[in-house]
Amino acid sequence: MAGPDNIIVGSHVWVEDPSLAWIDGEVLRINGEEVHAQTTNGKKVVANISKVFPKDTEAPPGGVDDMTKLSYLHEPGVLHNLATRYELNEIYTYTGNILIAVNPFQRLPHLYDTHMMEQYKGAAFGELSPHVFAVADVAYRAMVNEGKSNSILVSGESGAGKTETTKMLMRYLAHLGGRSGVEGRTVEQQVLESNPVLEAFGNAKTVRNNNSSRFGKFVEIQFDKSGRISGAAVRTYLLERSRVCQISDPERNYHCFYLLCAAPPEDREKYKLGDPKSFHYLNQSNCYALDGVDDAHEYLETRRAMDIVGISEEEQVAIFRVVAAILHLGNIDFAKGPEIDSSVIKDEKSRFHLNMTAELLEYAWCDAKSLEDALIKRVMVTPEEVITRTLDPVAALGSRDALAKTIYSRLFDWIVDTINNSIGQDPNSKSLIGVLDIYGFESFKHNSFEQFCINFTNEKLQQHFNQHVFKMEQEEYTKEEINWSYIEFVDNQDVLDLIEKKPGGIIALLDEACMFPKSTHETFAQKLYQTFKNNKRFIKPKLSRTSFTISHYAGEVTYLADQFLDKNKDYVVAEHQDLLTASKCSFVAGLFPPLPEESSKSSKFSSIGSRFKLQLQSLMETLSTTEPHYIRCVKPNNVLKPAIFENRNVIQQLRCGGVLEAIRISCAGYPTRRTFYEFLHRFGVLAPEVLEGNHDEQVACQMILDKKGLKGYQIGKTKVFLRAGQMAELDARRAEVLGNAARIIQRQSRTYLARKEFVALRKAVIQLQSCLRGILARKLYEQLRQEAAALMIQKNFRRYIVLKSYSTVRLSAITLQTGLRAMTARNEFRFRKQTKAAIIVQARLRCHIAYSYHKSLQKAALVTQCSWRRRIARKELRMLKMAARETGALKEAKDKLEKRVEELTWRLQLEKRLRTDLEEEKGQEIAKLQDALHAMQIQVEEANTRAIQEREAAQKAIEEAPPVIKETPVLIQDTEKIDSLTSEVESLKALLLSERQAAEEARRASTDAEARNVELTKKLEDAEQKVDQLQESVQRFEEKLSNSESENQVLRQQALTLSPTGKTLSARSKTMIIQRTPENGNVLNGGAKVASDMTLAISNAREPDSEEKPQKSLNDKQQENQDILVKCISQNLGFSGGKPVAACVIYKCLLHWRSFEVERTTVFDRIIQTIASALEVPDNNDVLAYWLSNTSTLLFLLQHTLKATGAASLTPQRRRTATASLFGRVSQGLRSSPQSAGLSSFLNGRGLGRLDDLRQVEAKYPALLFKQQLTAFLEKIYGMIRDNLKKEISPLLGLCIQAPRTSRASLVKGRSQANAVAQQALIAHWQSIVKSLNSSLMTMKANYVPPFLVRKVFTQIFSFINVQLFNSLLLRRECCSFSNGEYVKAGLAELEQWCDGATEEYAGSAWDELKHIRQAVGFLVIHQKPKKTLNEITKELCPVLSIQQLYRISTMYWDDKYGTHSVSSDVISNMRIMMTEDSSNAVSSSFLLDDDSSIPFSVDDISKSMQQIDVADVDPPSLIRENSGFGFLLPRAE
Repeated sequence: MAGPDNIIVGSHVWVEDPSLAWIDGEVLRINGEEVHAQTTNGKKVVANISKVFPKDTEAPPGGVDDMTKLSYLHEPGVLHNLATRYELNEIYTYTGNILIAVNPFQRLPHLYDTHMMEQYKGAAFGELSPHVFAVADVAYRAMVNEGKSNSILVSGESGAGKTETTKMLMRYLAHLGGRSGVEGRTVEQQVLESNPVLEAFGNAKTVRNNNSSRFGKFVEIQFDKSGRISGAAVRTYLLERSRVCQISDPERNYHCFYLLCAAPPEDREKYKLGDPKSFHYLNQSNCYALDGVDDAHEYLETRRAMDIVGISEEEQVAIFRVVAAILHLGNIDFAKGPEIDSSVIKDEKSRFHLNMTAELLEYAWCDAKSLEDALIKRVMVTPEEVITRTLDPVAALGSRDALAKTIYSRLFDWIVDTINNSIGQDPNSKSLIGVLDIYGFESFKHNSFEQFCINFTNEKLQQHFNQHVFKMEQEEYTKEEINWSYIEFVDNQDVLDLIEKKPGGIIALLDEACMFPKSTHETFAQKLYQTFKNNKRFIKPKLSRTSFTISHYAGEVTYLADQFLDKNKDYVVAEHQDLLTASKCSFVAGLFPPLPEESSKSSKFSSIGSRFKLQLQSLMETLSTTEPHYIRCVKPNNVLKPAIFENRNVIQQLRCGGVLEAIRISCAGYPTRRTFYEFLHRFGVLAPEVLEGNHDEQVACQMILDKKGLKGYQIGKTKVFLRAGQMAELDARRAEVLGNAARIIQRQSRTYLARKEFVALRKAVIQLQSCLRGILARKLYEQLRQEAAALMIQKNFRRYIVLKSYSTVRLSAITLQTGLRAMTARNEFRFRKQTKAAIIVQARLRCHIAYSYHKSLQKAALVTQCSWRRRIARKELRMLKMAARETGALKEAKDKLEKRVEELTWRLQLEKRLRTDLEEEKGQEIAKLQDALHAMQIQVEEANTRAIQEREAAQKAIEEAPPVIKETPVLIQDTEKIDSLTSEVESLKALLLSERQAAEEARRASTDAEARNVELTKKLEDAEQKVDQLQESVQRFEEKLSNSESENQVLRQQALTLSPTGKTLSARSKTMIIQRTPENGNVLNGGAKVASDMTLAISNAREPDSEEKPQKSLNDKQQENQDILVKCISQNLGFSGGKPVAACVIYKCLLHWRSFEVERTTVFDRIIQTIASALEVPDNNDVLAYWLSNTSTLLFLLQHTLKATGAASLTPQRRRTATASLFGRVSQGLRSSPQSAGLSSFLNGRGLGRLDDLRQVEAKYPALLFKQQLTAFLEKIYGMIRDNLKKEISPLLGLCIQAPRTSRASLVKGRSQANAVAQQALIAHWQSIVKSLNSSLMTMKANYVPPFLVRKVFTQIFSFINVQLFNSLLLRRECCSFSNGEYVKAGLAELEQWCDGATEEYAGSAWDELKHIRQAVGFLVIHQKPKKTLNEITKELCPVLSIQQLYRISTMYWDDKYGTHSVSSDVISNMRIMMTEDSSNAVSSSFLLDDDSSIPFSVDDISKSMQQIDVADVDPPSLIRENSGFGFLLPRAE
């Protein structure tokens, strides 16, 4: 602790604040014991110097990971450090050997994955960032190395995260000591899966926690000699039984009830369950579901966990039958019976639930009458007779609830016992690790017996913490007679005596009251008041007769003693015991075994409080035999939401938990101690000459420590006491000595092996060099040739692009100028019109204001006159009264004056009424004025907005068009008018500020006006849509008209061709190809209709010929050809000239068979099924690449061939052509006619005989569907290839983000000999990634995948690498170091080299996708970070990174190589300001990147990127070549 002497004027200090607990400020002056300070929020405070603490201005911006590293150890420093780390999602912080865990109230999966477990496995404590895994690893290593049992105590308030922390501890211990168990289930799996089972039946939602443990749990994990898990046991404490039948809003009952109500329909039907709202035990609260929790999914997960922990299917069914029976039992209601104090089943609904309960509990073999009797009757055995009495309805309800609580309690105990028996315990185990997760301290509005027991447990644990961290420390130092100063601490032994001391403790008095039949909660409370009236820990509330308050270590808690007696009694009603023991269901009967004869004869009373106290004593004895490790869980806020840190709440938890005292002990004391024998046995190698000499153990230890130059240690009577960090220093020197000895042995072996390997390598290198030189020479020649060709292509392409861009910009500029000039003229006209209207409104308003002012002056004058007259009259009355006292003769005058006063009083009341009426009129006038003012304000605001817009438009117009300058004076003059109007409006505002109610009415009127405006706007939009629809209809009618004209012309030409030579013409037209012209770029207008008409005419002409051949044989032949085609493409046909054979064969066959033009066919479905069957092996990249090449090629061919039928498929150019001139329609009809085929080919400049001239055909629905399915398969194959590559490199990326420790250490030390080996080890993982990329690239090249798709694949892969590396860098502080930045930078250089080798054709812009990680790494490895300004960082060094990302890197940075610092504190402050502004502007504050898994291309992109494909020269496969039906595929002579 820093003393007050360090505080001077100008010092930065911490002072107390009522809302923030502590706030920082600067000292202004010091007056004796008073300190005057200016806080950061602008306030000036005065505080006592003893309550002012200095602030460390040079503390790291991101805080420190161990509290003992703080320069000033005090409450505000600790609180500020926790808050700073919590802001960065650093939820773990050390305080010496104690771990503080702040609940983040959100999922942080990156902190608990398998990779993180491997990082902490075997790592020294404190080497990595604080983590719950580090505590578990220390406990495990201590158990393995020293053979002593360990325990981990997880403590904290309810909702602080103890249960989740416990689950993470068990996961890590299972990861370290996992071994295979019996029947395929591992012991560690059973231990882990016991958590969800116990949570389902023992956790519930409370006010403070959505998953609060309503029972205590101590898990003992047993280990064998080799450190493997050999057994486990779960001990539970004090299940909250009353929650089964009584809950308060907004809490919930136990999770299992809601899980069963969300079970699959068949299960709910079997148990006759429905909505949770229909059950009495669940509908007492309005909370039925939890945010973010799916009860149906959790039900299935619970069933799966039951399977793993060894609960059979039959037992699971029986368990949920019992749970359902409890729900039905709660719905049984009772009514008053015919006899006195008797009860019967209330109605048929209750009767139904009674029968269901009996059926579920006894599998329908029980008579429901026996259950009814057990609920409403009691049997009393006397020496003379057996008396059966009935219960009244209230007692019957109590009997029902008691039965439900008993059944549930026995069920929970059975589940725990079954889990323990299934896991099994190892009798030969000598060591164990216990993990304690017990309910946290609770203080609600109403606290009962459960909270009393829970807080009693926490008092016990707090004492254990005090004893081991404080008492044991000081007693140990005193016993060893070393120098030590005592530290005062808060001891809670007096609270424990108050609760558990015999015979006068609360529990003893409660047991005594329970054994007296006539005791009530009031008598029990009075007994407490009398017994503990002088106890300072016991307080009697003033306004209650049954409540009492206990001052616990965490604060005062008031308990209601109303139900203490009932809840403390633990016995089963004899009727319930007999009923359930006699159940036909073996499971239910097993829950209630028959009682022994002597037990049944003894007293029924059994105390829950006493039994719980014995359980706690057993737990404390177990903990005292183990080496404890502490984890303090902290709840940052009471609203259970992330990113909220309540200082007062946190500091209270730190004070109660003794964290600050633990910090002082850890720093000032000696945390490490060893006996002389253990010390010499471990560190004797540091000084062998000491062991060889005949020295005493104490002297030998002293000599070793002096030789190593350690200071500050202490030598006790039997032990050596070391300061914090000295043990690690000795271990490091010991490891160095042992390492030197091992290296001597390794050196000789490596020399021999290296020599042998060198000789073999030299021989192989000589041969390899000769081959590589030849390959490189050939590659260089090929590269030079390609570069020359690329330059020529680029020159011509750029010239074309520039010309096209210039034409587009020129046309856009002309259009924009026209629109802007029209808009300026319209705005000017609108402005003048509105100005004139504003002048008229102002004149009327001023007139009204003057008239109102005159009226108000007139009213004020009347009121003043009346007041003055009343005053004069009263004065005269006083004078007359004085005169009347002196003479009685003036009595008559007195009466007259009194009448005068009454008259004046009546007149005054009349004036008051008149004034009230005037005030009402004034209010109405003000309301009208307010409406007018609001309308004026709206108009003025609109005028201001338009004036600003017109100014900007005028300024632009001045630069572009000089004629507009003439309008500028008018705008200036209007602006002056607007300014004058604005000033008048401001004066009006000042007059009407007091009229709040009138203003409210005006705002409501404005809201109505806005609503009407919105309705008018919607009507206007509907009208515009109707106009657009009418325009489209007119356009469609014009297109239909032009099509009709073209069809008429074609029909005329066909009529002329109907001659004896018609067959010849039709035969010729059958092979006609409809050409695409350069003018329209698509099929000519009317071509589709002409082609269909020609087909119809040809089919009609050939009908006689068709009838001569049987139709069945044609179908068989077609089916046979399809079978051959499908069989052929199911094989790998390879490639011909770089083109996929399968795609080309499919396309040519479908085109020849006219499959695209038929309404019904099965060939498309069979082709799709063939492709789908080939993709059943998703991991074979070679097959995927083959089909990616085929599907992309086939889709390219279809894109250039198919066109949709009807007007919907017309392109914009087609629609423009439809409305062209008469000459255009005539020429189109001429081109589409059969006779003009030669002329058409002449116009197009090409012949008809080449197969690469793709014709466009009218595609029917099957063809269009086939194209869509093919597109879907193309996207699927692309995604599979991309995801396979991601899966392959994902594990490597986890290793690439952080350099190996050995390699990093060798680089830091700078040893020249180790650098080469270390550098090779550094890039090994990166080279594995490059190898994977090369393998994928070669596979896609070998299958001739289009380069466009290859570029897309690697672009997304590099984006994935960028996201994974960058997110890992931001989430792990150990990665944000200088040496790690050099490591990642070297790896990125490998990727850059790969991109250069892959060329731009295949790599594309993949390297640019790594911009985030490149800039982040570049920031890590610069040396002058403190000298960089924020502008230089954001604009030059890291322009892509956001402020949140830069802030994260800057605060997490640490230099393990050169010791440089991060950016300056001013830059950090500016970053925080900018982040605050971003959060207020609703900008996302997430600093992580998201991976893009979408498909980054469309079919049009493929058709534009691929080159023209010539399908004519593709050789068909042998299977097709041998078949005569595929003769059209064979190449023909010209």
